[in-house]
Amino acid sequence: MKYKYQIILLGSLGELSEKIISLFFEKVKELKLPINSFMIIYDKNFESNYSGNQPSFVFYFGAKNGDFKNIDLIDRLVKDGALILPIFYTKDLFSSEIPKILENQNGLLYDVTKDDKIINLALESFGKLRQTRKVFISYRRDESTSVAIQLYEALEKNNFDVFLDTHSIKQGEPFQEELWHRMADCDVIVLLNTPEFLTSRWCKEEIAEASAKKIGIIQLIWPNHKLDNTSEFCFPTQLEESDFEEGNFNDKNKSKLKQSFVDELVMKAESIRARNLASRQDSLITEFTNFAVMYGKKVNLQPERFITEELGKNKRRIFIPIIGIPQSIDCNQHAELKRELHEFDIESIYLIYDDVRIRAKWLNHLDWLNDYLEIKTLKKQNFNKWLQQN
Repeated sequence: MKYKYQIILLGSLGELSEKIISLFFEKVKELKLPINSFMIIYDKNFESNYSGNQPSFVFYFGAKNGDFKNIDLIDRLVKDGALILPIFYTKDLFSSEIPKILENQNGLLYDVTKDDKIINLALESFGKLRQTRKVFISYRRDESTSVAIQLYEALEKNNFDVFLDTHSIKQGEPFQEELWHRMADCDVIVLLNTPEFLTSRWCKEEIAEASAKKIGIIQLIWPNHKLDNTSEFCFPTQLEESDFEEGNFNDKNKSKLKQSFVDELVMKAESIRARNLASRQDSLITEFTNFAVMYGKKVNLQPERFITEELGKNKRRIFIPIIGIPQSIDCNQHAELKRELHEFDIESIYLIYDDVRIRAKWLNHLDWLNDYLEIKTLKKQNFNKWLQQN
């Protein structure tokens, strides 16, 4: 693929910009994306490498002393409509540390807990990571309500779309059905493993469901409890009494984790959601490919992690694994593939997804969209039948 995703670093570069690029490629590796799909551009190679018609994401590193660099290049990128993230360092000093030309951009106040978020914003803009960051909190109401609400508020404050049963289900909605639906669409589960957690049938089923779907679980094990078993998708932390405010971990209505611990958990959730995406894509790709081969299809997994099927005369169908519940915007974004690929003719593009536990009304909506949109969706439970018939 000749198409390149352009990462542009401008402004006052130094140790932070070097760290961000190093972490960016670590994340690309975790997502199993081809490294050569991305191009790093600085001011020195800007004129020779930048292309205004290819996707770009700009990190602009501010200056505490007001000595702003690369204003001419920023002016050009603003006119090109490039996504620009201004990074500044001191609370309430955005306008002092970032040039006026970027005054209307939503900047990011930097601290070390924001490294993953900075990288994920770039990957999201390229469509390599979902733009929605969804977290599901699993807990027992009669053991850990106050901590669940504390984490709900902290994650929401950090731009996560958080599911907490008492806050996220409207009156009149079928409770359990909506709960499974939201879990099917989440990136990470934060599980509060209190002593009686696994005595609940529903809590047990939530873990089993998450494991079956290969959703990453951040498991917080209470100080008076031990981890019995875990899965490869689980990231357990044994809590100590000292992790709680005033050492109080045993009051379902008053216990609170210390702020430093909560900050670390938010950072961990940001990190895990990208790592987990690749394993969930692998699962979908494997299932689809197995059925395709069974029916004699000539399919190949491309480095960009979509599947192509050879149809002859240089024509191919494309199948793209989607994690969570597909949205119409996913169809729109992936229609861009036709513009990016020049090596062969694309007959059609399908978004393949795991439909288990997604509510019927949403599945019906996706089926309805298939009648109108160029990019179609294909349910996992229909892989066998569809590949046999098409």
